[in-house]
Amino acid sequence: MSGIAGMKVSTRLALGVGSLIAAGVVIAATAVVQMNSMSTGLRELTDERMVKVAQFTEFKDNLATVARHVRNVIISNDPAVQETEKKRIAELRAADNQLLAELDRTLVVPQSRELLKRIQDHRGPYNAALDEAMATAMGGWKTEAGALLTTRVLPRQNILFKAVEDSRALQKTLSEELTANTVKAMQQAIAIMVALAVLMAVIGVGVGWAISRHLRRALGAEPGELATVVGLVAEGDLSSRPALQAGDSSSAMAAVARMQEALTRMVSGVRQSADGVATASAQIAQGNQDLSGRTEQQASALEQTSATMEQLNATVRQNADSARQANQLALSASGVAERGGEVVGRVVDTMKGINDSSRRIADIISVIDGIAFQTNILALNAAVEAARAGEQGRGFAVVAGEVRNLAQRSAEAAREIKSLITASVERVEQGSELVGQAGETMTEVVRAIQRVTDIVGEISSASQEQSSGVAQVGEAITQMDQATQQNAALVEESAAAAESLRVQARQMVQAVSVFHLEADGVRGG
Repeated sequence: MSGIAGMKVSTRLALGVGSLIAAGVVIAATAVVQMNSMSTGLRELTDERMVKVAQFTEFKDNLATVARHVRNVIISNDPAVQETEKKRIAELRAADNQLLAELDRTLVVPQSRELLKRIQDHRGPYNAALDEAMATAMGGWKTEAGALLTTRVLPRQNILFKAVEDSRALQKTLSEELTANTVKAMQQAIAIMVALAVLMAVIGVGVGWAISRHLRRALGAEPGELATVVGLVAEGDLSSRPALQAGDSSSAMAAVARMQEALTRMVSGVRQSADGVATASAQIAQGNQDLSGRTEQQASALEQTSATMEQLNATVRQNADSARQANQLALSASGVAERGGEVVGRVVDTMKGINDSSRRIADIISVIDGIAFQTNILALNAAVEAARAGEQGRGFAVVAGEVRNLAQRSAEAAREIKSLITASVERVEQGSELVGQAGETMTEVVRAIQRVTDIVGEISSASQEQSSGVAQVGEAITQMDQATQQNAALVEESAAAAESLRVQARQMVQAVSVFHLEADGVRGG
């Protein structure tokens, strides 16, 4: 029963109906078999036995008619009547031939075959005796013909008629037996079908009881009670609780009870959510109104900021132009300073050359001074030697004196030139130092100008970037202005949506109010 309890309702109904159908099919099959048997018997009774009885009856009637026509031929003296009767006799004999041929083809029972053979054996002599009597009568021998009928025809006729009657009686007996068998089979079929019908009724009652029992367990209540509870739930009445049987947790009524509890929790939650949505939508609507006002203020501020940024952009463009001009001037000054530095460098190089030349001249003067000193000593020595020589050396002494004078004057001149060259070298060294310092100063100036040029270039680049940035900021502010206007439109749409949400929340609350909960009854009480 646990297997049946776990089946679906459709499976149970299918099993119940299937069992009833199976019983019906068995009854129908039995009825068909019995009906076929009875049909076969009736067909044999009607198509064979009764037909054969009729055929033997017809054959006997034809024999009697032939005998009558033969008597008419014997009695009549009219040749035309005799010919007519003979013709009729021939037709009846032909019909009997066909009947015998048909019986010979259809008879299968040995006793019937034996009786048919007797008929065929006695029919020939019987017809020959009739023909002889007719020929005797037609020859004018009426009395002899009558005697033949009595002595030869009648005994043969009795034997033949007896065989025909026995055959007809046998077929009738077989028909009665077949009828009795058919009736018996019909009674058996009726008994079997009644028994099967009773069995089918018992099975139907048992299956119906089992299905009803399982359906009662599956539903948990009567269908009317379940329909009432479901109808109340459909109308929104969740306050009543269905009565469940002890331990019932899997029936439809138990499922409805669980559904009712779930619906109660859900409806309570939906009510709370709807109330919360209504409150939140009202707050959203108020917040959207505040946001709309702030968005309008922001849009106004952005418009002012956009105008200020346009002015700032113009100022930055002017600064960028001035920075480019300053950069160009700084580049020019840097070029001039570089060229001045080059000139100072060449002057330093020239001063170095002059200083070197002055030093070489001083060295040469020192050499001349040394030569003058040596010449003076030589002249002095020559004067001494001339004084020793006396008169011979007087002229040489004069020359030595002149040479000494020239040497002294040369030494003095060399000393003066040396002092001048020394002073000049000192001045040249001082000039070289000053020129070097001027070169270093010019180098530092060039470097400073280059740094100024770099700084002015950076200022120019920064000014251009600043101008580009200010332009981008202006565009961004314009986009922010557009976005703010769009936000304002969205805020209006959001306000409309919040209002719609509030209306829908109120409608949801009204829709959920259709459900009646136990808490509602408590509050109402």
